[in-house]
Amino acid sequence: MTAAAQRPAQPAPPEAASVRAIHDAAHATAPISLAEVNRRAELMARFDRSYLVPAETFLYIAERLTDPGRPGGPFRALTIDGRRAFRYHSVYYDTPGLRSFHDHRQGRRLRFKVRERVYEDTGERQFEVKLKGKRGDTVKHRRPIAGADTPLDPGYRAFLAETLHRAYGIGSPATLRPSLSTDYLRATFVADGERITCDAGLVCDDLRAGRRVTCGADLVLVETKTAGHLTDADRLLHACGVRPAVFTKYCGALAVLRPALPANRWRRAARWAFGGSGRAEGAEREGPAVDHGATDRRCGPSVP
Repeated sequence: MTAAAQRPAQPAPPEAASVRAIHDAAHATAPISLAEVNRRAELMARFDRSYLVPAETFLYIAERLTDPGRPGGPFRALTIDGRRAFRYHSVYYDTPGLRSFHDHRQGRRLRFKVRERVYEDTGERQFEVKLKGKRGDTVKHRRPIAGADTPLDPGYRAFLAETLHRAYGIGSPATLRPSLSTDYLRATFVADGERITCDAGLVCDDLRAGRRVTCGADLVLVETKTAGHLTDADRLLHACGVRPAVFTKYCGALAVLRPALPANRWRRAARWAFGGSGRAEGAEREGPAVDHGATDRRCGPSVP
């Protein structure tokens, strides 16, 4: 049985404000098919920006982006078989010494992440290798996982070795082990050349230490993805006082799950995302710093 199949967590219950928010936003706009998403904004090489957004602020921004009168047309919601929000399960693989984590912590250019991603509503599984491109963009390479195969099988290890050699000229790690799993609910909004993923109910499990953190029920994890410069979504978030967060699911969760790790670059955003209600091993959740320059009070307070 694969590590992904040994799923220990499920997304937050539907009453969570963040879960309600992404459902409401996704059903308030026109649908777009997966085929059209891949045609208009596949973005296997892209620039990603992450934000931790209060649910009320997210709804305000989503309303603006999905407005039928928006210049260039509204963002539309990815829809598959009538669904507009989808359950994701991922397992990240790292070396015994957490090489991937530390390479990201040190900002090394030749850094990578390895994971298995499961699209739970369809059962599709993908082996993914995420690299950092020469322009600082994220470049994703993927290969389907079939049947009872696992990411540690020879074929996938060979795919990883080939990808790292071709992109970086480096060898593949000799040993990889499951390190962290994530579960969440995602809605995706798409316009020409840009995509916004919106995640709610994030649960992260340390597969080696047996510890868990869950994201705040009122926070939506928003990522803007584009091949170039700031998107309309970025500008709206900035106008609302929400700035990009130094945060990734993998590194941010490990920063909280393993306090002894040197992870200062992620610590502030991770504590905001996972703190409070005893979720982060006793760490208190930090309140957001209000940006009094926000242009519309309906945007709400800013977050890291």
